[in-house]
Amino acid sequence: MIVDDKERALEDVLEELEEESGERMEQAGEIPVSGEEDTESAEDTNRKEFGYGEEQGVENEGVSFEEEDLSDSQIAEESQTSSGKEGFFSRKKDKKNPLQEKVEALNDKVMRQMAEFDNFRKRSEKEKSQMFDMGASSVLTKILPVIDNFERGFGMLQEEDKEDAFTDGMIKVYKQLMTELESIGVKPIEALGKEFDPNLHNAVMQVDTKEVESGHVAQELQKGYLYKDTVLRHSMVAVQQ
Repeated sequence: MIVDDKERALEDVLEELEEESGERMEQAGEIPVSGEEDTESAEDTNRKEFGYGEEQGVENEGVSFEEEDLSDSQIAEESQTSSGKEGFFSRKKDKKNPLQEKVEALNDKVMRQMAEFDNFRKRSEKEKSQMFDMGASSVLTKILPVIDNFERGFGMLQEEDKEDAFTDGMIKVYKQLMTELESIGVKPIEALGKEFDPNLHNAVMQVDTKEVESGHVAQELQKGYLYKDTVLRHSMVAVQQ
């Protein structure tokens, strides 16, 4: 009896299991099997729940247009930036270097000082030359009476005295003196027969003669001399009326 009860209990359990398995199979038949249907249903569900699909596509298109607009604006900004940089660098190039300006100022100062020094040197040389000429003129002026005495003495000589050795020696000394004076720029002023020139001649008297024209020098009473372009002594002359 006990065995029969156990068998009945097992049968009841098996029947219950079969019923449960049948119900489960029925439920499994209602659910779709393919993965694509699952994905499509999931996408539909997401679209319905969140409303994102088409709107997201539209937004993506707007983003693409905005990106294109941004690219154009970026190009314009980059060109303006590059032109601004070029203008900045050009202005920077135009602006002189302070060190270069200082060098140019020093060069200009040196050139001016060199020019001033050259002018000073020329002026000093000219003044020194003038002072030398003034000193030489004063010395030469004192020598002129010696020359006058030589000439007066030679004018008093007789023909027979000219052959004397002493007289011949004095004549040679006179000629040597005149040669040296001429070498440094001393020369006599031409007066006899020349037109009277108050810058060179000193008229002390007038004479009446037919040898020269009126206003010309008829006699030379004392020789005049020039030192370079300066008058050492005017010629003392007599002028025709």
